[in-house]
Amino acid sequence: MSLALATLLYEWRRYMAAVVALAFSGLLVLAQVGIFVGIGKGFTAQIDRARADIMVLGPGAKALFGGPSGLPRRMIPLVYSHPEVLQVAPLDGSGGRFQNILSPEEQAKADARAKQGAKGGGGRKSEFVNVTVIDAIPGFVTVPTDYTLSMVEALRQPYAVAVDQTALKRLGVKKGDKALYNGKTITIGVITHGYPNIIQPTLVMSRDTLRMLGEADTGQRVGPLMVQIRDPARAEIVAAQLNKKGDGKFRAWTRQELADANSGAMLDDQIIGIILGFSAFLGLLIGVVITWQTLRGAIMANIKEFASLRALGVSMGDLRNIVIELSFWVGIVGVIASAVLTWLVSLAATAGGVPMSFPPVLIAVVAAFLIVIAMVSGFLSLGVLKNSQPADLLR
Repeated sequence: MSLALATLLYEWRRYMAAVVALAFSGLLVLAQVGIFVGIGKGFTAQIDRARADIMVLGPGAKALFGGPSGLPRRMIPLVYSHPEVLQVAPLDGSGGRFQNILSPEEQAKADARAKQGAKGGGGRKSEFVNVTVIDAIPGFVTVPTDYTLSMVEALRQPYAVAVDQTALKRLGVKKGDKALYNGKTITIGVITHGYPNIIQPTLVMSRDTLRMLGEADTGQRVGPLMVQIRDPARAEIVAAQLNKKGDGKFRAWTRQELADANSGAMLDDQIIGIILGFSAFLGLLIGVVITWQTLRGAIMANIKEFASLRALGVSMGDLRNIVIELSFWVGIVGVIASAVLTWLVSLAATAGGVPMSFPPVLIAVVAAFLIVIAMVSGFLSLGVLKNSQPADLLR
């Protein structure tokens, strides 16, 4: 075991402030990245979990949201003509006003609470909701893999919709309740798990129900196409072949390529970029200052030990290497502490219905960022070693 690591282990209390500063600096950046990427994942959860191996978007689309992702309806037969394609279905959806319906008993209780001045005593809730569509056929390309046969069968019923459990309180409904969507009566037939959306609640319904509501897309253009192929392992090859076949009329993506593009599009947003940049700068400032002062104070507390090493013939260069290595190990411990804190925050966020997602590349960047902060702080603390004069041991 090196002297630097032994020093950190046996005198960990002196370095705890530096570790805590690094941990919270990492948490500051990771938590915001996790929330922004998680919001994007909330929009695309149904697609990410569908049986589609390939997504076909318009030629100018750089992600699922942001840019024209739709394409002409006549492209469907062209995609279907590939010999390895099994199923093709366009994404469809809508949006509108949702209102819950109270039973007479619930309405009477709500009116009584309202008369007593209770907060939210009216009981009626109205929200604007997104609508996404599946084809209520077991195993179909648009059906998420975690939908059971009973869930698909329930959504096959006319005017039945699915709602994620995180949206139930916000919408004021439970399973089996009736509600109004754009003035028409629907039934909460399915409760899903793992599809949170903190911006707008989402209803999932069958394509037939959307058609009965008069909101199905029957024009010349359709949304992105979901494509299932015979061998998912050949998704990249088939996507390249479809792109060649389309000759610039559309672009085929593997599902993973599109998921990465969606995350990148969310982080490339100008406002989000400014927020994350400011958070990174603030984390850098706080981390460097606190870690620098902590390391400086710890070195000063051990200055007689460093002077003893010099008296034994250890060069000033070797002492500097010890301090730099010590800073590195402080950075490693700070990364571990930051990971633990971020994990705890993500658990609390998930329990509260707030989606969080952490791209591995960004996690690696933040980890390197924390280690750099620690190393810079150690470099700034090297000047203290000038006080480690062997003659001071005689005083």
